[in-house]
Amino acid sequence: MKALILAAGVGSRLKPLTDTTPKALIPVGGVPMLERTAVRLKAAGVKSIVVNAHHLPRQIADFCAGLSKRLVIPISVSREDDLLLDTGGAIKKASALLKGREPFFVHNADVLTDLDLKALLKAHKDTGALATLSVRERESGRAYLFDAKGRFAGHDRGEGNVTWAKGPVPDARRLPFDGIHAISPELLDKITESGVFSITKTYLRLAAAGADIHGFRGDAWEWYDIGDAQKLAAAEAWASRPT
Repeated sequence: MKALILAAGVGSRLKPLTDTTPKALIPVGGVPMLERTAVRLKAAGVKSIVVNAHHLPRQIADFCAGLSKRLVIPISVSREDDLLLDTGGAIKKASALLKGREPFFVHNADVLTDLDLKALLKAHKDTGALATLSVRERESGRAYLFDAKGRFAGHDRGEGNVTWAKGPVPDARRLPFDGIHAISPELLDKITESGVFSITKTYLRLAAAGADIHGFRGDAWEWYDIGDAQKLAAAEAWASRPT
């Protein structure tokens, strides 16, 4: 099983920390975010990892080389030197490294969580979905929309800006995304978008064509989005708590 860690972000809301350090290498509880994510993925059964890099890519590449040796797991770097490709573009660019017979994870590096990745993977396999997206109830300006059966139905970008896959779904459940996907390898050949694009665009197109894309409720587990200094402090407090 493989995984892609999305670590290319500039981290502008964490300046000046990210002026000289890639966001993914900022430590939380003494451990860089990227390393925390890689360790959890390996524990979930991942045998090889791809990390995308854009901001300060040499630091990411050098860190991954050392991390690969420490974890005894292959770690490749997908460079986005000229242009930050967003989630969909990142997955497409790394597709040759992600192809295989098993599902793979895509995990934001700036997410700190104890989400049960094995449970996410099991749910993905049980439904036979093309992609399964970890979601939860929380305050957010953006969210995915799901029908009564937990199938992806649309995207709410806030302020009434909603895009439906097939059309409005009565009583659709609005659930913000955790930044963690389980994806079947068949998806890779179905990505027809190009350049810079969010994978949400692909999900909307495929769901409109009848593809089965599911939500997985992650509410039972802790979750922190390390997007700014305040959120970093909250994640640090959780990561540093006595066990």
